[in-house]
Amino acid sequence: MMIALAACTASAPSADPGDLAQFLDRGTFDYQLAGGYPPAADVTVVVRDRDDAPEAGLHSICYINAFQTQPDELDDWPADAVLVDAAGMPVRDPDWPDEALLDISSREGQKIVVATVGEWIRQCAADGFDAVELDNLDSFTRSGGRMTVADAIDVAASLVAVAHAEGLDAGQKNAAEFASTFHDRADFDFAVSEECAAYDECSVYVETYGAGVLNIEYTDNLPRSFAEVCADADSPSSAILRDRALVTPADPAYRRETC
Repeated sequence: MMIALAACTASAPSADPGDLAQFLDRGTFDYQLAGGYPPAADVTVVVRDRDDAPEAGLHSICYINAFQTQPDELDDWPADAVLVDAAGMPVRDPDWPDEALLDISSREGQKIVVATVGEWIRQCAADGFDAVELDNLDSFTRSGGRMTVADAIDVAASLVAVAHAEGLDAGQKNAAEFASTFHDRADFDFAVSEECAAYDECSVYVETYGAGVLNIEYTDNLPRSFAEVCADADSPSSAILRDRALVTPADPAYRRETC
């Protein structure tokens, strides 16, 4: 069941899910989570962290880590908002051990997450972003059974409702195997996929979101050449190759290629 927030205006119009596809028809996208920089001439869609600024004149997507704590932000959350193990220690993402899982296993925990992340979404709208990307939707799969997909759907639906009330599109991130479920039950407008080619997940995103899929592959985990990934019939029509750390062009490790 969706968690209602007093500040949510149910009568506000939802964002147009075609906005993203219309911008992608005219160019490519860039994924700039490690710091914003002037986009290349072909870029019409930019994803940046919620603490960064949107790019004027382009379709700007606000990245939000909605289901896990950001590095060094664990202490910013109430103790009861973080999932703990049998020893009372925070449950951490094994691939990103500086991120702890937010506890959405109870109604109280869900309310805390929706209230906090909901304010971040409103701030993205106030800052001038056009959409939000809600990351780590699949954190329940790392919870050792303490959280369920139903918990994630409840929270996601509430957060998407906040985004739509603010006139923003909302993007699904992760949980490819549940793409159609999250699209239908949480009302996501588009998807951001990381390494769908590397993990053979592209077709499920495309079947659900069509042209509204932004796919990022990384140089250290390509299953085949990027040209072959682009040519694959299952690949999203919008895909880029980036360096894993998503550094800016000033860094020698910077890498960005487009299909």
